[in-house]
Amino acid sequence: MTDTSETYTDQVLNFTIPSRDARGRIVRLDNVLDEILAAHSYPAPIAHLLAEAVTLTALMGGLVKEEGAQMTMQAQSQEGIVRLMVCDFRAGEIRGYVEYDRARLDDLGINPSLETLFGDGYLAITFDRAKQGGRYQGIVPLEGASLSSACENYFFQSEQVPTLIRIAVRREGQRTVASGLLIQHLPDGEEGRERLHARLDHPQWEHVATMAGSIRHDELLDRALSMEALVWRLFHEEDEVRVRPGVLLERGCRCTAEHYESILSRFSEEERVEMRDEEGLIQVDCAFCAKVFPIAL
Repeated sequence: MTDTSETYTDQVLNFTIPSRDARGRIVRLDNVLDEILAAHSYPAPIAHLLAEAVTLTALMGGLVKEEGAQMTMQAQSQEGIVRLMVCDFRAGEIRGYVEYDRARLDDLGINPSLETLFGDGYLAITFDRAKQGGRYQGIVPLEGASLSSACENYFFQSEQVPTLIRIAVRREGQRTVASGLLIQHLPDGEEGRERLHARLDHPQWEHVATMAGSIRHDELLDRALSMEALVWRLFHEEDEVRVRPGVLLERGCRCTAEHYESILSRFSEEERVEMRDEEGLIQVDCAFCAKVFPIAL
């Protein structure tokens, strides 16, 4: 294993297993997740759902390394209790929020299923590449026991990449902590080449998936264990495991008064008149950070 300083929280750890044509990422979220959840008083089931989604976004967002690239995860339903959930990742900055029906949620138990929350919903994952390829989006049904399962389906159906994801979320008093592991099989041994033989029963992938799938929730969330130590526990019998600290994570919301002024300037004067309050201001509410921007325009 490559020698490196240890990584514990709010930073992605990348690793590769060259002999198995596998790459992976581990993340553990602490303060970043606290800041995202603190923007709204989410009830426990919604906080748990968003914590899982933010962890998935951290794991998947850095897969595209191009400068200026952005990854967005959007889960939506027409008739579900959760109407919309959006998270995005750009250059280590993560944000997310959930729109839901509080009255209907209160009628449920403490651990509603994904199907109960979303009904006949779908998951859209979008990669915006500033320089190469433009925008790519894949859409899959919100099926399975968790968002993680839906994301695994996305990678296999949309990108033909066998993927295993494990997410752990735990409530600790007034705080929520989360951690996740993502590992993928790249049959050709490197990124960017045509994958003609991607299949779930590939012997190299079966071995890697078995080892990675053995990780326990309590291990993922154990603050005493560095993420390098977790990788070592899983793959210490391999000939070589390369680890590389990834991007530092922070809650990032790109809302500014200047940004909203630019958007509102595209509306006609008549439309802006209808938006103004009694004091002549247009109150813009950012769904991500719950800040209100009074715009005089």
